[in-house]
Amino acid sequence: MKQRLLVGLIATMFHQSVFADDSVLHRVAIDGSKMSQLGLLDAANAGVIGKKELASMTTYRPGELLESIPGLIVSQHSGEGKANQFYLRGFNLDHGTDLRTTLDEMPVNQRSHAHGQGWTDLNFLIPELTARMEFKKGPYSSTTGDFSAAGSAAMLYANRLSQSIASVTLGQNAYRRALLAASPDFADGSLLYALELSGNDGPFVNPDKFKKVNAVLRYSEGFANNGFSLSAMLYRGKWNATDQIPLRAVEQGDISRFDTIDNTDGGEAHRYSLSGTWRRTATDDASKISAYLINTGLDLYSNFTYFMDDPINGDQFSQPDRRVTSGLNASHTWHSHLNGKNTDFTIGTQLQNDNIFNGLHKTKARQQLSTVRQDHIVETSLGLYADISTRWSESFRTNFGVRHDQYRFQVDGDRRENSGKANDHITSPSASLIFGPWNKTEFYFNLGTGFHSNDARATLTTIDPQSLEPTGKSPGLVRARGTELGMRTEIVPGLQTSISLYRLDFDSELSFVGDAGTTEAGRPSRRHGIEISNSYQANDWLSIDFDAAYAKARSRDFDPAGNRIVGAVEGVAQLSASVDKLGAWSGALRLRYFGPRALLEDNSVRSKASSTLNGRIAYKFSPTLKLELEGFNLTNRRASAIDYYYESQLKGEASPKEDIHFHPLESRSFRLMLVKTF
Repeated sequence: MKQRLLVGLIATMFHQSVFADDSVLHRVAIDGSKMSQLGLLDAANAGVIGKKELASMTTYRPGELLESIPGLIVSQHSGEGKANQFYLRGFNLDHGTDLRTTLDEMPVNQRSHAHGQGWTDLNFLIPELTARMEFKKGPYSSTTGDFSAAGSAAMLYANRLSQSIASVTLGQNAYRRALLAASPDFADGSLLYALELSGNDGPFVNPDKFKKVNAVLRYSEGFANNGFSLSAMLYRGKWNATDQIPLRAVEQGDISRFDTIDNTDGGEAHRYSLSGTWRRTATDDASKISAYLINTGLDLYSNFTYFMDDPINGDQFSQPDRRVTSGLNASHTWHSHLNGKNTDFTIGTQLQNDNIFNGLHKTKARQQLSTVRQDHIVETSLGLYADISTRWSESFRTNFGVRHDQYRFQVDGDRRENSGKANDHITSPSASLIFGPWNKTEFYFNLGTGFHSNDARATLTTIDPQSLEPTGKSPGLVRARGTELGMRTEIVPGLQTSISLYRLDFDSELSFVGDAGTTEAGRPSRRHGIEISNSYQANDWLSIDFDAAYAKARSRDFDPAGNRIVGAVEGVAQLSASVDKLGAWSGALRLRYFGPRALLEDNSVRSKASSTLNGRIAYKFSPTLKLELEGFNLTNRRASAIDYYYESQLKGEASPKEDIHFHPLESRSFRLMLVKTF
């Protein structure tokens, strides 16, 4: 009986009447226009980035598409196939902690991952398919949940392409890429398909030899807010890695800045997914359901301390991770217009389950020597939320939300002391008050709480698998508290400006412990910051964007070691100019400033700031044929992409030495791309 009811419900969903798309989202998705966002958003730190703006980005790697979010920096400390490093609002977000990233409502962050909580690998992303990106910062939304306290980025692929695309790109350092994408009419809808093949050696002495294959197949009917889609995606990547290297080895002339200590580091990864989304929008209500099944795998080999722990075999270790992630998102919104007040009331749920097999092994040249730990993890979460937005008058509106999350952790490890079950839950309220617009200016007050989850192993581990010493358990969920004042104005014709002042407190930071293969809770923290973002449409053919951010990050407890948060970015800025509609010519330049970071808690060692310039220029031979030249690090700066400070021991050294370890920014390089649309 239950099965018949479920089948009937699904059939009813897919045979609802189809209504027109929401005009705002439809405009952003289709033409990518830089439209006014006054009256549409609940915070100065939120935004919608359209396809045209995303296409204007000059990106060295797919993950850098997120740098279209003001104040966000994307970096790398290893081979191209590894997940990127992210910096935002005074955070070193490592490989994605506290930055929730989704694609078509599928989570990209991987919890309880072998190489760090919230692992965010965006190498499967195909920029040409990305229709828009919606971003938020701070714990002020009931809809985002885990990993979103610093920010969130929700990317959406297009259901249909305005034109089919075939492109070939060749560049220095053996870079090559081919892409074919189209969306012909099929049956009663559209069949989107895309295939991407690429490779890159990078400027390294030990070439990255990064090779990947990407494929997308999607069938859709209807429109963005009224219809459904079914999608299949495939990604495989394989690479060598030039991990961070010790500064002393370069200064002594033992290696060049593009060399490595262990040339057998590297890895391979895959991601396969099936997903579906259904949406129905009517005059008085709207419904949305999405479901996904994701199979991911990673074999990662790293060596950060070289010969410190094992002078004979070296310190290389592997971190395999195999998982199947499944989930369901559903929401329903009621629209009310009683007494002249427009109110949207939304309830929703997010269910996710991860079935994970991962471990930590000592290796030499990718051959396993011994096992430090090996675990089977089952992590299940259920989030329920309610959100109510009301426009009380032409110059005042509010948003109130509440979210409750329940987590269950189960670990079956090779040590009984580190196995078992744990549960945790947390309730997160939020509120936003929006005043205006007056003279095309709005003011925002945001207040809310959020959280991040810890690695499931950290909630149950009582014995350090490396030292065999007793260790304390970490809480499953850690609370964050945020407060923000903001302003958005368009009072100057053609200029959109937003300013935010914020404070964000965490009950504890996350810290990845490589030797234990887990993430543990650190010290409580506080961040104060200011962000400013400007977008100026000077005329029909020139647009200029400038954003800057400064953050002060400190630990809130006392420790003689100091109160700085290691790796916390202090200042970032970007200045870009894009030209279009200059006959057959178009182009862009982008200057990025990546500020200094404290590398020790007492601030005695700091990284250096860096500035890099990227750009592109394109010429259209016809409406359907374009040649584009991209340039990266145009001034050929000898800068670091990332810096760390820790002990390591090189072969021949009698004892470990503390040193800066850095990954170099790639040297100047160019790529030539031929694009045919049809």
